[in-house]
Amino acid sequence: MSPPLQLRLVTSAPSLAALPPTPAEVAVAGRSNVGKSSLINALANRRDLAHTSKTPGRTQLLNCFEHAGGGTVVDLPGYGYAAVPGRVKATWGRMISTYLLEREGLVAVMVLVDGEIGPTKLDVETLAWLRFHDLPLAVVATKQDKVASQKRLRRRDELAAGCGVAAADVAWVSATKGNGIEQLRGQVRGWLSA
Repeated sequence: MSPPLQLRLVTSAPSLAALPPTPAEVAVAGRSNVGKSSLINALANRRDLAHTSKTPGRTQLLNCFEHAGGGTVVDLPGYGYAAVPGRVKATWGRMISTYLLEREGLVAVMVLVDGEIGPTKLDVETLAWLRFHDLPLAVVATKQDKVASQKRLRRRDELAAGCGVAAADVAWVSATKGNGIEQLRGQVRGWLSA
């Protein structure tokens, strides 16, 4: 049994320079409506830790959560069709790439992919960029509960192939139903204590 992660929001930073130092950090990346905030809330077993919104693109800063056992988790601004001006999106891109390339202590980037629809072009491009820069990544498929149970194995294989990873390397989760959350908590805890 993996207990909830003891997370506490410490800052919402506009840039890498404004983040506190950390011995180990896990970043949460994904499209604007893939469920990043919902996943962080599920990992902590709290409803109100990370702000969730029906409007994609509400996360516009680097939201840094401190883990009681050491290390930090950062919720990155979503990529994709967020309803924000182009100049803001351009700033996000620079902020996120600077963060990913220069953050000391970054031990894993969880790339969240919508399990219902599979990887989008942006997801594939993000994964390719992370691999090009030799950054440690893990694919997490969200919204598992929205995939019919008889289609899950095939969907998992298709999603894994689209992301260029083995099916066994995809963490399947549902933040609303709690499926796969306990295993992912253990994985995050392991990354933070490495």
